[in-house]
Amino acid sequence: MTDHTPSPSTGRLAGKIAMVVGAGSSGEGWGNGKAAAVLFARQGATIFAVDRDAHAAAATRDIIEAEGGTCETAQADVSRDTDVAAMVAACLTRFGCIDILHNNVGISETGGPVEASEDSWNRVIAINQTSVFLTCKHVLPAMIAQRAGAIVNVASIAASRYIGFPYAAYSASKGAVVAMTRNIALQYASHGIRANCVSPGLMNTPMIRKPLAGAYGGEQEMIAKRDAQSPTGRMGDAWDTAHAALFLASDEARYITAHELVVDGGLTASCV
Repeated sequence: MTDHTPSPSTGRLAGKIAMVVGAGSSGEGWGNGKAAAVLFARQGATIFAVDRDAHAAAATRDIIEAEGGTCETAQADVSRDTDVAAMVAACLTRFGCIDILHNNVGISETGGPVEASEDSWNRVIAINQTSVFLTCKHVLPAMIAQRAGAIVNVASIAASRYIGFPYAAYSASKGAVVAMTRNIALQYASHGIRANCVSPGLMNTPMIRKPLAGAYGGEQEMIAKRDAQSPTGRMGDAWDTAHAALFLASDEARYITAHELVVDGGLTASCV
């Protein structure tokens, strides 16, 4: 996985306050949220980094601050309304506004309706889907008041495509994120708020390694098979997702809303 080094900021998010939810990495390396938080900071944004793992959020903050950026952190379980209300209030108290909401929280658990337990289903839906509902619920009033805002949610091509093994709850949750994003985009367009989502394809990030390795017969086997599935011959990484999110969060995308930006190396266009 590429560890992108800092490049000169073009200030694409200069002066913006960005709340990045799921801003820590779930393992060694770069997850989508960690990469997005660092990239947004490199482009001039002040970051409010949220993660259930306070140490993971702090690691992201340390990178941003070492590069001269500004980052505050909050520990929160974003499947819980009280936690989300508290973190949004803390961000507004500290910075006065939220210009960008970027939702990256997600977990992977395999199994179809027969194999997966009800507990597994409920856990995936709560973390992947309900969290987006709750963050939008509490951030939207602030964006309405300021008559501006950009929401970028991370979905997945699993919302629309079978990717080789049973993934029922994950697919259902990400399908809901796509639909919810479009609904929010149209409901709040007249308030100056945009809502879009990024749908990554097969990505080599810490989130996939342990949860999915068993479905492929081992971690190295998984990486090899997922690379082979990709039309480009390799999976993407967290930076591919982050750069797509940066575009949608920036004013360059000011006339883009209710859009799903697929970042998959051509996989969903393939008939394989």
